[in-house]
Amino acid sequence: MCGNNTSAIAEVIFLHGLGDTGHGWAKEFAGIRSSHIKYICLHVPVMPEDESGIKQAAENVKALIDQEEKNGIPANRIILGGFSQGGALSLYTALTTQQKLAGITALSCWLPLQSSFTQGPISSINREISILHGPLAPLMFGSLTVEKLKTLVNPDNVTFKIYEGMMHSLCQQEMMDVKHFIDKLLPPIV
Repeated sequence: MCGNNTSAIAEVIFLHGLGDTGHGWAKEFAGIRSSHIKYICLHVPVMPEDESGIKQAAENVKALIDQEEKNGIPANRIILGGFSQGGALSLYTALTTQQKLAGITALSCWLPLQSSFTQGPISSINREISILHGPLAPLMFGSLTVEKLKTLVNPDNVTFKIYEGMMHSLCQQEMMDVKHFIDKLLPPIV
């Protein structure tokens, strides 16, 4: 877990990439955290990247969101995000869930099982969701993912950020953009 804020009124659930753990992301979020937001950086077990593995992993994330709702955080105050494979799972989960989420931070990732989305999102509940998509190397793959996302959700809600010279990694400016995205979608309730 990134941080254990028991008085939180919003939440970020973040999934790491293959070969990583939630610990590194907990350190990244420590520098941008807002006091009213709970941050969960999961330690995700290695699962197959095939269709059944992706669908099972998405169901596990949906179950976590259900649990967090029972704990008092409504789904529309939750941002789901991830890096690489974790970002791919976040995109797939958000576009297939019946839970209305606040947003998605999809860093260095792609949309898995794209053929599932020929008629738009499997669930239309998140058609207006805001998405921050960070670059994927090579850049062409990130651009293709963003173009597909713009056909699935309101294109005005999809932001694609590019950082000079960055490959399949993270930079300080990207984390600041993630912070601004989170703070915009999950402001304190006054």
